[in-house]
Amino acid sequence: MVFSIQGHNARVLTMNQKVVAIVVTYNSERQIASCLTALEGLARPVVIDNASSDETCAVIEQVHPETTLFRNSENLGFAAAVNQGIAASDEPFILLLNPDAYLVKPIDDLVTRCLMPGIGAAAGRLLDSKGRTQFGFNIRALPTAMTFMFETLGWNRLWPSNPVNRCYRLKGFDDTKEQDVEQPAGAFLMLRRDVLEAVGGLDEQFRPLWFEDVDLCQRLHNAGHRIRYVPGCMARHEGAHSLKSATLELQHVAWYGNLLRFSGKHFSTWVHLWLVLVILIGVLGRWFWSLTMGSQNERNSYAKVLRSLVSRDLRQ
Repeated sequence: MVFSIQGHNARVLTMNQKVVAIVVTYNSERQIASCLTALEGLARPVVIDNASSDETCAVIEQVHPETTLFRNSENLGFAAAVNQGIAASDEPFILLLNPDAYLVKPIDDLVTRCLMPGIGAAAGRLLDSKGRTQFGFNIRALPTAMTFMFETLGWNRLWPSNPVNRCYRLKGFDDTKEQDVEQPAGAFLMLRRDVLEAVGGLDEQFRPLWFEDVDLCQRLHNAGHRIRYVPGCMARHEGAHSLKSATLELQHVAWYGNLLRFSGKHFSTWVHLWLVLVILIGVLGRWFWSLTMGSQNERNSYAKVLRSLVSRDLRQ
């Protein structure tokens, strides 16, 4: 999909040329062509490939050879790869876009919102394959200690309509209304370069994935920057495509580890220690469940998380 600028003035074209899209790939050969094609009209995109084992880089070079492509020899994680892309570009506006997302509406309104006083970032609407808003993922509230407790103890699965989960996943959110939000997904997020650099970019300790965008939104909020949700800017999003090539053990260790990293960074010491205990109880319960009802992979992955908790690997 290629956008023309018919109906827009030269100022919009100039603004779009000041936007660099940064796309981090990992085994994204099936998705990346559509993603890059929809970016035509913006500045040259920057793709950082985190050591894909498929033909992602070959597809990029064949279909979109104009792309600035970095091939990492190892998976540095999403945050480090984004910072790599930021350092390799100089446009004043940065669009973070997942490789399994592609634009279906122009994004010039994201730029104009970022130019408004007090706004440091702007997010569009993420749509699923049927064109429906991805509620519960697109926009969330910033997490609290209670959020993490309900999530790790499994209470959100047993009682999904509980008030803590409803507040976190913004049940009843009006996806058609432009408004300030706390935590949009990093899958489709525009940021002002000066604001991003002022807060220190993405924290590379959150690796290889999860919570790096949550941490960024929290730091933007702490620094007094607003984040604007602009529903007229849309992207179709597959979701979780790179997880298919990640082991269950890696997923569990990364999720619990980065949750605790976020907790240690943004909550008080006592709240963080309480969450360590809560997570230990929650993972222990899931491990016992896996002994009778789960797979060998689940047993091994939860056992790895327990060992990491006990040895403090996840709390550092």
